[in-house]
Amino acid sequence: MISINSLEKKFGRLTALDQVTLQLKGGKSYALIGPNGSGKTTLIKSILGLVVPTSGSILFEDKPILYDWKYRDKIGYMPQIGRYPENMRVGQLFEMMKHIRPGKQKVDEELLDAFKLYKIFDKRMHALSGGTRQKVSAALAFLFHAPVLILDEPTAGLDPVSVELLKEKIIQEKRRGKLLIITSHILNDLDEIATEMVYMFEGRIQYNNSIESLKAETNEVKLTKAIATLIRQRELLESVTE
Repeated sequence: MISINSLEKKFGRLTALDQVTLQLKGGKSYALIGPNGSGKTTLIKSILGLVVPTSGSILFEDKPILYDWKYRDKIGYMPQIGRYPENMRVGQLFEMMKHIRPGKQKVDEELLDAFKLYKIFDKRMHALSGGTRQKVSAALAFLFHAPVLILDEPTAGLDPVSVELLKEKIIQEKRRGKLLIITSHILNDLDEIATEMVYMFEGRIQYNNSIESLKAETNEVKLTKAIATLIRQRELLESVTE
């Protein structure tokens, strides 16, 4: 569904993405992880068309995305920090988004109902807590039945009940054949909702395979320990080859 080929992005002397190649397919959920500064955000912004690569290409459904923004109608995006007009009411925000994407099929209001956001439609955005803003961002991301969902730290700031509701929704959408790209520092959550892992370091892909394969290769049951073992193995290999 999304094909990334030899992608490179430079900011002056800094290489944020270094020959990144990925094939992202529908019906799978990819955990995109790595330390701060590893290139995750630049990669996501490149897929969204917010950053123009220095070289390489991104294909969405076999078509180049460069200078063709219509493909973004097929992406639901949940930012890590949702920034909205502060004086706008919650209900107005959802109505505005529906008008921005007119003529679409029936909207998906499942998370609106699950989070009971209808009860706060009259509240202004500046009055919302961080967790409630996160619920609004999640409901907006899933609103238009987009075949691709990019979720940046989706469970951060949510209460335990809301975390479980969102996890169930993510798993449900994956089963429907959608492509999900999820970044999170909460690895226990990823263990439940992701099937694949893409580990980035210093702008490069260091690991790209299923989470089951990673656990088998590292002889670990938990994702957190599997990743720690992978990092130690890579560090050891680099020290030997230097």
